[in-house]
Amino acid sequence: MSDSYRPIHRALVSVFHKEGIEVLAQAFKNAGTEVVSTGSTAKKLAELGVNVTPVEKVTGFPESLDGRVKTLDPHIHSGILADMTNPEHRSQLAELGIRPFDLVVVNLYPFADTVRSGADEAQDIEKIDIGGPSMIRGAAKNHASVAIITDPADYSLTATRVQNGEGFSLEERKWFAAKAFAQTASYDATIAGWTSSRWAKPQTLQSDAAQDSAGTEFAPTLSRTWDLAHTLRYGENPHQQAALYIDPLNQIGFAHAEQLGGKPMSYNNYVDADSAWRSVWDFAPAIAVAVVKHSNPCGLAIGATVAQAHRKAHACDPMSAYGGVIAANTRVSLEMAQQVKPIFTEVIVAPAYDEEALSLLQTKKNLRILRVANPPKTQRQLRQIDGGMLVQSKDMIDAPGDRSDTWQLVAGSAADDGTLRDLEFAWRAIRSVKSNAILIASDQATVGIGMGQVNRVDSSQLAVTRANTLADGANRIQGAVAASDAFFPFPDGFEILSNAGVKAVVQPGGSIRDEAVFESAKKAGVTMYVTGTRHFFH
Repeated sequence: MSDSYRPIHRALVSVFHKEGIEVLAQAFKNAGTEVVSTGSTAKKLAELGVNVTPVEKVTGFPESLDGRVKTLDPHIHSGILADMTNPEHRSQLAELGIRPFDLVVVNLYPFADTVRSGADEAQDIEKIDIGGPSMIRGAAKNHASVAIITDPADYSLTATRVQNGEGFSLEERKWFAAKAFAQTASYDATIAGWTSSRWAKPQTLQSDAAQDSAGTEFAPTLSRTWDLAHTLRYGENPHQQAALYIDPLNQIGFAHAEQLGGKPMSYNNYVDADSAWRSVWDFAPAIAVAVVKHSNPCGLAIGATVAQAHRKAHACDPMSAYGGVIAANTRVSLEMAQQVKPIFTEVIVAPAYDEEALSLLQTKKNLRILRVANPPKTQRQLRQIDGGMLVQSKDMIDAPGDRSDTWQLVAGSAADDGTLRDLEFAWRAIRSVKSNAILIASDQATVGIGMGQVNRVDSSQLAVTRANTLADGANRIQGAVAASDAFFPFPDGFEILSNAGVKAVVQPGGSIRDEAVFESAKKAGVTMYVTGTRHFFH
């Protein structure tokens, strides 16, 4: 055995979750380990036959303040933090009459569980553990002498090492310490996330610091944590590894979708389905359906029923809908399910399904059927870059220029009610399309989408081409409307749309050549509105 192994003669055990502790108790009994423990943990170990020393006998002070203070005492922390490779530390322990710990086993108060349960603020605060993190951090810091165990999955191995007298090597203790530090970091980040979302900076503390558009300052440190839900088969491509992590304080987001049928979700399934799910809620309370492929809509529509909305969305681009993702912002009916059944679809997501609709969809063994009860609620977006993180408020349809009553008419006649409804639909739909984005719409449904091109001329041409080549000879552009996610830098992109038959266009404006674009619209007799707001989507 290497000299770095330290046998376990004395252990400190303080756990909120008692599951699995039986295996440790048996090892402690068999090995004759001295065990110090707290409160309910001591009671449980005693019931299992362990000769336990209650922590108050070590500290000489009773547990107090409803259990808030138990282990916060030098008789405990000196035993945890003493570096037994340091002769001076050993000497001081002897002078103080304190015995060192070789093992610390701790798990923490369930703060996130308590928050998710809907408990009130006072109850949440009571589940902020103080002594537990202190013991964990102390033992992890002193891994040269102490093994720190925070995960019940490690109890079985720990029991074996206690019972055979081997203990853990320095390399093993370092690994457990790293795992423990990750746990306390995650625990504190969860608390920080909870407090920052509830305890706003009061007006009495406001300063002239730069603020974001929501009026709240970006914190000097971004503290977030996610818990591993499960690993995925692979990432965007088979050679990439991938996993799903979830927000410990959010049990209702898309990441917690309930799967009602089909194969396991893939990385790409999650990306596309989340895009589709967000897209349909841009139109609420209207009934909307989105068909998405590679994070871009190949069909978006509003309907009087969910089945009608699906028919209109699918009709935009039936070829691209093959192998796509479908999202609805209302209950899926049997009629819609009958329409979906013959179409090869990777994922369908909705807040609910009629019983007959679900039964029919479940006959498609490969179709992943997701139920998500709540609309998207995330207010900020994070994007990792090499060496850092970009953070921004989420692009919503909530800017002043998103309301049609604020739009400025710059060419042609004012739109009639029907045309204005289509323009409003197109403007909401363009938010979901990757830049550069051009979207052609009719009857509150997309009929042609140009997305992801490096110039607006190509996007315009793509939208026109797709609108007509996918329409079985019909001209779907004549009399339709169009939206652009950003300004036309030159008249050429707009002219592709007007020459194809578009009667009205909505766009942000703001180009140094706006007047040339407006003049082109006037000559073509096309109605044009500018919003003063853009919706880039990279």
